Formats: sequence, structure tokens, C-alpha cells
Amino acid sequence: MNYILFDTNKDFKNFLPLTYTRPVSEIRIGILTIKEKWELHFKSKFSYYTKNYLANKFPVNVHRENLMINSSVLPDKNLVEALSNLQTNSFLIKDDLIIAVNLFEDDVNNFEKVNFLKLNGVTYDKEISKLTYLWDIFSKNGHEIENDFKILTKNKFSEDISPTNTVSNEKNIFIEQGAKVECSVLNANDGYIYIGKDAVIMENSVVRGSLALCRGAQLNVRTTIYGPTTIGPYSKVGGEINNSVFIGFSNKAHDGFLGNSVIGEWCNLGAGTNNSNLKNNYEQVRLWNYRDGGFTKTGLQFCGLVMADHSKAAINTMFNTGTVIGVSSNIYGSNFPRNFIPSYSWGGAAGFTEYNFDKAIKTAQIVMGRRGLELTEFDKNILQHVFNESKQYRKTDK
Repeated sequence: MNYILFDTNKDFKNFLPLTYTRPVSEIRIGILTIKEKWELHFKSKFSYYTKNYLANKFPVNVHRENLMINSSVLPDKNLVEALSNLQTNSFLIKDDLIIAVNLFEDDVNNFEKVNFLKLNGVTYDKEISKLTYLWDIFSKNGHEIENDFKILTKNKFSEDISPTNTVSNEKNIFIEQGAKVECSVLNANDGYIYIGKDAVIMENSVVRGSLALCRGAQLNVRTTIYGPTTIGPYSKVGGEINNSVFIGFSNKAHDGFLGNSVIGEWCNLGAGTNNSNLKNNYEQVRLWNYRDGGFTKTGLQFCGLVMADHSKAAINTMFNTGTVIGVSSNIYGSNFPRNFIPSYSWGGAAGFTEYNFDKAIKTAQIVMGRRGLELTEFDKNILQHVFNESKQYRKTDK
């Protein structure tokens, strides 16, 4: 069987601006990305059925028979079993959500035109976990850390915890090979702590689980982590972080608060950057939604910042409750900027101009080069598409 994760147009738009530069299944929640979770459950490689402009970097691999799974759905044992038994030309459905469909090659190549009325529908009667909106990424992060922790650590032994640390509930802590943790507090009484291969927790850090510190990631000196938080691969963070997700390769290396937030790849939050995650009147937070073309009620009292790939914030930047920032934006200056900042915006509370595309590309090349990685032609083409697509949202304030 060949496995493909497909993006629906609805989900893709709901997860903008993060999905400007990646399929839905490349979103990280818990320890792993959605795609990595499915690959772990099925012990097989998956490919992507996503937007055309992303396909060169994230290609689809089509075989004679293909199990296509909705990329916003998260796997569990019962669902994997049901999908393993799904026959050709059948689809699995719960309420009005198509979870998966088993198709031959020709139908995959014309997926948007598939007539599901001619297929065999199988109703799934058990509970599923699905990401629907941006805020689900941090809201469901604790549950996913627990799930990933149990799968990744099954029948494995943790590295020893250095006696220089203060530890609570050691059975809920797992340290991979090459990780370094010294002179810190690890409290796993109310959650799980996973410290990935070659990750580092520097002295005097305080971790109150759950925490997923992924491969090569780092907590700087005196970092405080509480609430289920994920620090994606090769990210470096400091200060105070609560219930947030860094997808990977991003930095918040200094003091400042980040709460109930999602940060993409290749982002940087300058020293003293803070975000509000609670309104002064304690009302529920609204968040910009690209599909609706306006602000959507989250139903949450706590909701902070969403920042897409390659965006930056200068030192002492302040973000209001429920702020969404697009791709390759640069925010600076005093006072709070508006809480929807389109891609390729340059400025702050005093106003924004359009960030020159060539300059943005040059910066991205430098940033990625510092990590020994290259901004490929595929990446440049994606970023050019985002620049053109997002122009409709940009305003020239100055």
C-alpha cells in the first residue's frame, strides 16, 4: 500500500499563514509533525497531496493503489486499524468529514474530480482528534506530547539524568543520546518531559512539563517552561514560555514572555519581546482567519501570537493578544502593532511598508546559511508565490 496525506482547501486556508510555506501535515504538534506521526504508526513513508506551488518541494508519490488520509487528522491505534482494513474504492467518514479514501492511480491524479457517491462509504464510529484552526496547535499540544512520548520511548531506555539536576517523577522524563542537562529543575509531576538527541538545557532552567525539546534544540540559561510546550528541532529559546509551539529552526534566545503561541521556522524574536495572551477585559480572543477574511472567535480566553516562517521581531517588541503575522515580515518600534500583519510587511505601530522581496530572500539565505542549510530554488519559488498571493492584504501606511 502507498500512503498519501491530502490537504483540503478548507484546512489549508484555516492554517494560513503557516501553510503558505508547507503542507498541513508538516505542522508540528507534540514532539513530531503530523506526517511523522502517521509514518511512525504505519511504519512506512508518506508523501503529500497539496497545493500545486508547493508540490516541487513536497511531491506526491503515486502507486497503483493508494491510501489517502486527511492531513488534519491525527493518528491513534483504533484509527490506524480501521484504515488498514479499508478496501479499494472505499472511503472512511465520520459525520461529514472524509478521513481517508483508498484509490487507484488514475483517481489520485484527478482527486478533485472524484465522485464519492460512486465509492463505498464506511462510517467510523469512534472518536478522532483533528486540527481545525490555528489555535488547536497549542490547545491540543499537551495531549500530543503524551501520545508521542509513549510511542517514541516504548521499549527504550533513557539516558541517565545528571545528579546536578532537581528531578520530580523521573518515570515521565526521557533523555535521548547526546542530550545535555545540568543544574536545572525538571518537574514531570503534571506532564511529560522529552529531551531529544543532542538537545541542551542550560543551567538554572526550570521546566514544568509537559515539554518536547526536539533534536538539537536548546534552552538557554534561566529559561522557564510551563504548560505543554514544544521547542522544534535546532531552535534556541530563553525567557518565559507557556503552552507554545516552535515548529523548528527559530530563536527566542533572550528574556521575554511567549504564551499560547505558534512560531514557524526561521523566525527570530529579539531580546525583551513579549506577547499578551489574555485580554484586559478577560473576553474571548479573536484571531485573523484567511478563509473567513476576518477575525474569528476562538472560544479561548488565552491566545497569543502566530508567526509564520522567516518573520522577525526587533528587541522589546510588544504583541497584542491574538496577533497573526505572515511570512517574511519584520516588526519593530514601540507600542503595539496591529494584530493582523500580512506577509512581507516592514514596520510596526507607526505603520508598514512592503518588504522588498529580493532583500527578504537575501536575509533568508544568510539565516539558513548560518545553520549550514541552503535556500533552494524550490524555496525561492514558494516565497515568490507567497509574496504575490499576499499582496492583496498589504497596506502602505508610510
